[in-house]
Amino acid sequence: MSSQSDARNTAACSRPSDAFCVLGTRVDAVQIPGVITQMQDWIVRRDSCRYIAVTGMHGVTEARHDPQLRAALASASLVVPDGMPLVWLGRRHGFHLPRRVYGPELMLRFWQETSSARYRHFLYGGALGVADTLAHKFARQFPTQDIAGTFSPPYRNLSSDEDREICSTINDSNPDIVWVGLGTPKQERWMRDHQDLLSAPVLVGVGAAFDFHAGRVRSAPPWMGDHGLEWLFRLAQEPRRLWHRYLVRGSEFAALAILELLRHK
Repeated sequence: MSSQSDARNTAACSRPSDAFCVLGTRVDAVQIPGVITQMQDWIVRRDSCRYIAVTGMHGVTEARHDPQLRAALASASLVVPDGMPLVWLGRRHGFHLPRRVYGPELMLRFWQETSSARYRHFLYGGALGVADTLAHKFARQFPTQDIAGTFSPPYRNLSSDEDREICSTINDSNPDIVWVGLGTPKQERWMRDHQDLLSAPVLVGVGAAFDFHAGRVRSAPPWMGDHGLEWLFRLAQEPRRLWHRYLVRGSEFAALAILELLRHK
């Protein structure tokens, strides 16, 4: 995209007063306690299906190249800053953001802090068997919570009949929350495409949280995440899969974010 296109995207970024704009994407200035409170409010109201995009620099940068992802982020009820670069930019916009809204931490803390509410959870995503492994682990760890069901979709696209069937399965299980672990941009597109087909009040895209909590992939030490170095840990773990995300898209994000800050200044 040209600098003129970037400027138009930034100007068109529709945002409330408690959000800021990064390369054309709205990011809500929230922290994990506020996100949990908002999720509980939506569950109580149960008046529509809303979704939360847990987004870092990868999602924001990919949205510049992917119109479907850009539309999905624009339609999300919350776009939360999963990644210190977005936190740092939020601070430059004047918001008090002590920490990032890390997807795996958001998921774990919701289960921990709402144990008395006995919510019904559906786990959608992960490689074959990962959602089931996570369900067994969380069932032991959080016995007062209910696991409504699990589904790990194949890597291929589902047929129309298969998609209708899984939507019926999710709706029949009557979940309060559907946790979506498909990774960006697939999970954001999936939530937007299925928002009007599902009766659950909350969908949350948590990326690699399924793999981390199921013990399939090691997560970075907290100090690395809190200092913006999780990308380095993950790159060392999976260089062939993640080199383009962090080295190419990461460099693109850094350059464009600096230019955007200079324009604002």
